[in-house]
Amino acid sequence: MNESSSTSTTVAGQPTIKTLRLIIRPFVSADADEVQRICGDKEVAANTRAVPYPYPAGAAKSWIAQHTGFWQTGRSAIFAVTLAENDKVIGAIGLELNSEDHRAELGYWIDEDFRGQGFATESAIAIIEFGFAYLGLHRISAHHLVRNPASGKVMSNAGMQPEGKLRGHVRKWGVFEDVVVFGIVKTDQRKKPLVRIETGAET
Repeated sequence: MNESSSTSTTVAGQPTIKTLRLIIRPFVSADADEVQRICGDKEVAANTRAVPYPYPAGAAKSWIAQHTGFWQTGRSAIFAVTLAENDKVIGAIGLELNSEDHRAELGYWIDEDFRGQGFATESAIAIIEFGFAYLGLHRISAHHLVRNPASGKVMSNAGMQPEGKLRGHVRKWGVFEDVVVFGIVKTDQRKKPLVRIETGAET
């Protein structure tokens, strides 16, 4: 990925992050149909912890409606990954927050039509820097199913380090599966040249 810059401005209490190709913003109710379509993809569900399959009708609308409360209570920061050129939703990325330990867990999914183009890595780099610079986190972790090494490549490309394998750590569709854990701490050498965050309200 080429060097890019990122700016962050507060919109309705939750920031919006802009990178070279992406606008990473809070979800709005108008995004529900696109989320419903993307999450209806069996492969998206198969490689994520919480997305059910089949994806229930109306689930996207209910999920989006919870985000403001999650942000305001410090539970999580969930963002739509959209194309800067047309605001098309191509995925989601978020941090599950643990304020006591100043850490978070990173998660994401990308529409099948937009995989393999570096969008997951670009958004992960932006969110990692957002977590450290804006939220004051000390550590961010993530994990992927062993059978989904492409997700591990995203984590590695975003500057995270593999920290080990947890056997039988998750139960997906009745099967216990191994996961690989990745992590990054604030003091690690990060890919900061790719991301610049400017906080503050829009003027």
